[in-house]
Amino acid sequence: MLSAAVELANFPPLQTARLHGSARAPACGSTLEMGLDLDEGGAIAAIGMKVRACAVGQAAAAIFARHAAGRTAQEIGETLDGLTAWLEQYGAMPAWPDLSLIAPARDYRGRHGAMLLPWNAAAAALSSTANAR
Repeated sequence: MLSAAVELANFPPLQTARLHGSARAPACGSTLEMGLDLDEGGAIAAIGMKVRACAVGQAAAAIFARHAAGRTAQEIGETLDGLTAWLEQYGAMPAWPDLSLIAPARDYRGRHGAMLLPWNAAAAALSSTANAR
């Protein structure tokens, strides 16, 4: 998990990003600010983040960033819904690569918000697409 967190250096904040979203984990106070740019088809083309989070939140952000390129708002929303259900033990782990790295934190309810940080921030950013065009 910690080795994933160091990858965040590969995704510095995008000063020119057209879309912005943020999220906060209430239990631990972790925060994530995200900037996104989309390609002509509406899929994520570039991602930048400012992460102030525990190790779980940092690892979740890195896992998200590794595999976000090419994803659409619909895919992000579906993964967020699936991840939320999985954390609440209502469904299977979503098919997002590398989620197994943070799966052990599922047993700690106080870490669920940190696990959801990047998907919540991306959903917030992607919901702002109407304002960015």
